[in-house]
Amino acid sequence: MMFKKLSAFIKNLYRTRFSALFSVLSLYILFSFLIRISFLIWSSKDVDFNLIYILRAFFTGFIYDFTIGTLLLFLYVLYLLIIPKKWIGSLFDKGFTYFYLTLIFIIIYFSLLAEIPFWDEFGVRFNFIAVDYLIYTYEVVENINESYPLPLIGIVLIALIALTFVLFKKIKIFKHTFSDKVSVSGRLIILFPLLLISVGLGLIMKNKQADFSNNMVVNELGKNGAFSFVSAFRSNELDYETFYPKLQEKEAYSILKKNLLQENQKFRTNSYDDISRFTSGDHEQKPNIILIAIESFSADFLSEFGNRDHLTPNYDQLSKESIFFTNLYATGTRTVRGMEALTLCVPPTPGNSIVRRPDNENLFSISTIIKSKNYHPYFIYGGDGYFDNMNNFFGGQGFDIVDRDRGNPLSDQIKTSRFPIKDNEVSFENAWGICDEDLYKQSIKYADLNYRKEKPFFEFVMTTSNHKPYTFPDGKINLPQGDRNGAVKYTDYALGKFIAEAKSKPWFKNTVFVIVADHCASSAGKWEINIAKHHIPAIIYNLNHSPDKIDRLTSQIDLMPTLFGYLGWNYSSSLYGKDINKTKVRDERAFLGNYRTLGMLKSNIFTQIDDRKRVKQFSVSGNDQSLSELKNKNKLLVSETISYYQTASTRFKNGKMKNNKVLLARNK
Repeated sequence: MMFKKLSAFIKNLYRTRFSALFSVLSLYILFSFLIRISFLIWSSKDVDFNLIYILRAFFTGFIYDFTIGTLLLFLYVLYLLIIPKKWIGSLFDKGFTYFYLTLIFIIIYFSLLAEIPFWDEFGVRFNFIAVDYLIYTYEVVENINESYPLPLIGIVLIALIALTFVLFKKIKIFKHTFSDKVSVSGRLIILFPLLLISVGLGLIMKNKQADFSNNMVVNELGKNGAFSFVSAFRSNELDYETFYPKLQEKEAYSILKKNLLQENQKFRTNSYDDISRFTSGDHEQKPNIILIAIESFSADFLSEFGNRDHLTPNYDQLSKESIFFTNLYATGTRTVRGMEALTLCVPPTPGNSIVRRPDNENLFSISTIIKSKNYHPYFIYGGDGYFDNMNNFFGGQGFDIVDRDRGNPLSDQIKTSRFPIKDNEVSFENAWGICDEDLYKQSIKYADLNYRKEKPFFEFVMTTSNHKPYTFPDGKINLPQGDRNGAVKYTDYALGKFIAEAKSKPWFKNTVFVIVADHCASSAGKWEINIAKHHIPAIIYNLNHSPDKIDRLTSQIDLMPTLFGYLGWNYSSSLYGKDINKTKVRDERAFLGNYRTLGMLKSNIFTQIDDRKRVKQFSVSGNDQSLSELKNKNKLLVSETISYYQTASTRFKNGKMKNNKVLLARNK
């Protein structure tokens, strides 16, 4: 009897003044459920089909959907509550209702449609990446325009809204909304509890409440895209001391210093929190250095790692003539993480990359070391380096900037030179920047310039062609545009062409090329951190050394210190990266992170920490590097992992990553 009465009451709500309100809310929850079902099917190969977990994810998802739905309609609920009874059904009432609901439907349908390509690329709900996209509108809008049929999307959006209004009219939703002249007291009975529930859920619900399993897909299914977006917007910075497991400061530094020190190093002071150490080398060489960070260049694109599509013949050949790192892992899943790892040589601290944070100038970096060796450093990028704060970061470390310069100025605090890439130097350009061929011409241009000045140079060259929309000049390769494989093959083609041209230059003989990926093409998978999706290739080419394969476990932060080791440099360092050739086998490790979750891979054990102060350990096995959670944790590895991340985070926060004058003098 009670159920029948409740059913009748709910059914009656759709025949009252609140008809449009509850119809919109129900429609949003229905479509969110359908999106959740679609994502479940889409990512079924990575789902842990534990029935209890799946049911919990869908229940949690319903709560998020209801929360966002009521918050979207919050102002409309207030309007329904306060509008005078005599105005119900008036022209003003109809005009406000149609206008407000149109805005709501635009938000609902756009957000739901936008989740589809976002899930396709990242395998997760909206996160901080989506928040960043609001800031860099030029690149994002152009990328969307070049990747998707925007006019068709606009037509679909308008059609969905129009069809919804037609449906509502046909089933008399609006007739009930505008004809039921319910009293204020009658409205209070229905709407006041709804307002309280909406506010309460908005305050109580946290996005991390959906992270209840070790399976990332299940966790993401339990979320709501709009709720995740708002959560990311509110917590774009994560304070380590507040959210992550900690050690006593002296203990953390003691463990860290023990793990950082190598056989050819000694600490400069006895201070417990001073990690600066002097590195001894033999027979110093000072070749020019060109560091090329290739966009989204996963190891599994190479034939060395089993690819049979012959996408990278040039890189494959170069690897045979180089120092080839076959067991190297990117620290993160975004370009700014790769830049952070290659320049600052630190683990990926939680929240935003240091590249994107304020007060990140004048940090101890590879620039500190190479400038002490009298090199002229350049950052060469084919788009506008305003994107992701790259120009301010590199300029703040003393690099001169070469970029497309679309009118976004450098900070007044940055004292460096900026050289724009002119229109007549560009043969092809998309949303992210000029094609790789044009970019490499800039590298050669500034190499020629410094050679004429008899000045050793260091170039950090960041490519973009292997990025959606995957477009490049016609007639270069035998694969179509708009496809990842085509972009990979073009990227490799441009690299081969660059090396061939560099060989004709007088500076080539005395130039070393470090060619490495910034991150993998995809990070989506079963686990919060998918280790195989961080495996990247790296080579050191044209070094005065016999070709070699380095199959030892290496972190992206170790690449440049290893190069300095090959060059026999004497220098002082505050880097966390180590020379892999001076590292004991038992000390090999790699750092991997994804904004909130951080980890360290050592041997076959992966130790993971997150912003809920949880610590997990997994055994790593198989070619896919699958994870199995361990019940009994290795406490030494837990402490080591925490020591790296805790000290790196606090050192940036308290300014200890800044260049030390004594250290600078020692380097010089």
